[in-house]
Amino acid sequence: MSYRQTVDFLLYDWLDVEALRQRSRFAEHSRETFDSVLDTCERIAREKFAPFNRLADTEEPWFDGEKVHLPQASHAAAQAYFESGMLAAAQDYEVGGMQLPCTLEMAANSFFSKAGIGIGGGGMLTSGNASLLMVHGTPVQQEVFAKNEFAGRFSGTMCLSEPQAGSSLSDIVTRAVPDGADFASDPLGPRYRLRGNKMWISNGEHEMTENIVHLVLAKIPDDGGKLVPGTRGISLFVVPKKLVDASGQLTGERNDVALAGLNHKLGYRGIPNTLLNFGEGKFPVRGASGAVGYLVGQPGQGLRCMFHMMNEARIAVGLGATMLGFAGYEASLDYAKSRPQGRPIGPGGKDAARPQVRIIEHADVKRMLLAQKSYCEGALALELYCAKLVDELHTGDDAGRSRAHLLLEVLTPIAKSWPSEWCLEANSLAIQVLGGYGYTRDFPVEQYWRDNRLNMIHEGTHGIQALDLLGRKVVMDGGAGLDVVRESIAATVARASSIAELAEHAQALDRAAADVAVATRAAWSTGVPAEALANATPYLQAFGHLVVAWIWLDVATCAGGAPASDAQRGRLAACRYFFRYELPKIGAWLGVVAARDDTCRTMAEESF
Repeated sequence: MSYRQTVDFLLYDWLDVEALRQRSRFAEHSRETFDSVLDTCERIAREKFAPFNRLADTEEPWFDGEKVHLPQASHAAAQAYFESGMLAAAQDYEVGGMQLPCTLEMAANSFFSKAGIGIGGGGMLTSGNASLLMVHGTPVQQEVFAKNEFAGRFSGTMCLSEPQAGSSLSDIVTRAVPDGADFASDPLGPRYRLRGNKMWISNGEHEMTENIVHLVLAKIPDDGGKLVPGTRGISLFVVPKKLVDASGQLTGERNDVALAGLNHKLGYRGIPNTLLNFGEGKFPVRGASGAVGYLVGQPGQGLRCMFHMMNEARIAVGLGATMLGFAGYEASLDYAKSRPQGRPIGPGGKDAARPQVRIIEHADVKRMLLAQKSYCEGALALELYCAKLVDELHTGDDAGRSRAHLLLEVLTPIAKSWPSEWCLEANSLAIQVLGGYGYTRDFPVEQYWRDNRLNMIHEGTHGIQALDLLGRKVVMDGGAGLDVVRESIAATVARASSIAELAEHAQALDRAAADVAVATRAAWSTGVPAEALANATPYLQAFGHLVVAWIWLDVATCAGGAPASDAQRGRLAACRYFFRYELPKIGAWLGVVAARDDTCRTMAEESF
C-alpha cells in the first residue's frame, strides 16, 4: 500500500474531508481540486526534493563573510514550492490564496516533509509568519510583508529564543525603544530600534528570497529604562532584513540585523540555523545603531500574538516528525522485502541446507515493522484529525467551534510531542531492521533519525509540552477539555464495541481512559503544583498513548471489522499491535503520576 493510498483513506473515508465543501469557504472546491493539489505536491516532492535530500545533508550551508550559501538544488526546491501556491494554500482568494481546508494543506505538505525535510525555504515558518500578520498586523503590514511572503518574494522567521534564555521566554532581554519623536507616524507601524541576540533561528540568513521578515519578541523598557519582568512585558515586532517602503519595495538599505554564526546541527542540515545580532552596529541604519522594527499589535501582547501561530506550528512539527518516521518505515520495509538472511524455524529447528529467506519472514522483523507502522500511521491520523479540528474552529457552527477549541487545547501538546518521540523510535527501529547497513551513510535511515531528533526540542520541548498538558490543559475550565476528550473516546468505544473484531480493543480503551482520569485527579489531589507536575512527562506519554489508541480504534472502526483488502488487513493488524504491545505501557507511566512519586523531585544535586 502506497503512502498516497493511506492519505486518501484518512482524508476521504475516515475524516470525510469532502463534507467541508458544504461550507461557504470551501464551496468552490471539489474532490478533483483536492486531488489535483495532492498530485501536484506529490510530484514536486518526488522531482525537486527527494533526489537531493542527501545532498542537502552533506553540503551544509556556509558563510563567506557576506552571504550564506546553499546548494542550487535547495534554491530550485524552494522556488518550486513557492510556485505551487502552497505558502498561501489556506488563505483567502483575495490575497492570492486557495482557501484550502487546513486538513488538505497539512496532507499536501506532508509529501515535502517526507521527501526532504531539510530542503527548501522553510515554508512552514514563512506561511505561519504571514498568517500571524494577517490576524494581528496592520493593513499596511499585511500588504507589505504578509502578501509578499505568501507570494514567495519574502521569507519569514520566528525569533523567540535567546542564548541565555532558551525556552524561558520570560527571561529574554532583547529591548525595543521608540525610534525618534515621530516613531508612531511611520506607515509601516510604530517604529522602534531593537538591540539583542536571538538563537536557533531557522532560515535566519540566506539568499533564496529578496528579503527575510523576522518576527521578533522583545521588551519595551519602562519610563525608568528597566525591562518589565516576566512575559507580560513582551511585545512583537516585524524586523525586515532589508528595509522596505510602504509599497513593499526595497529601499536599498540593509537593516541592522547581522549573522553572528551558523549552528552546526545533528540533522536538518540543509536549513541554515543561525545566531542573529539585532542592533549591534554592523549595519547602521540612518547613521544609528539598532535594528528597525515595527510593532505588531499592542505593547505587551507579543506572546498572545505569537501563540496565534503556535497551535498550527506545533501540529506541523508533529507532522514533520511523522513523515520522517514514515520515510524510515518505507525504507526499512523495502529492505526487509529484499534482504535474504537466516532460515525459518521448523519442527526440527533450523535446516542450514535450506535456502535463506528474506528477513521480512522473521517474526521479530515483522514486530519492528508493525511497530513503525502503528506509530507512523497512527501519528499521521492524529495530525490530520487535529488539522480537521482547525477547520472546524474556523468554519464550524458555535457548538462545533466550542468543541474543536477544547479538543485542540488538550490535543496540541500530544500532536507535537507524541510523533516527536515515537516516530523517532520508528526511525531507530528502521536502523535496526537494516542492521549494520542502517548505521552507515549508504542508506538514508540514519539521516532520518538525525533529522527527527530535533522535533522533541523545537516549538516547545518535550518537558514543556508535558507541563502544559498536566499543568494547564487537562485542568482548565474545571477539566472541560479532558471531559470532551473522554466523551469523544466514549463515542468511539460505543461504535467499536458492536464490531466483534474490535470489541476487545474497545474495552481496553475504555479502561485506559478511566485510568488516565483517575491519575489526573490523584496528581492534583494535594493541590501542590510541584508534586503534581514532578512526573508530567510520564503523564504526557500515557496520555499520548491513550489518544493514539483512540485514533487507531476510530480508524479501525472506519476500516470495518471484516478486512476486504490487504490495506484494511494492514490497518487492523497495526491497530491490534498498538493495543496489545503499546497501550499496556501506560500502567507504569500512570503509576508514578498517581502516587506523586518524588524520586526525581527530591533527588539531591550532590547525589548525581
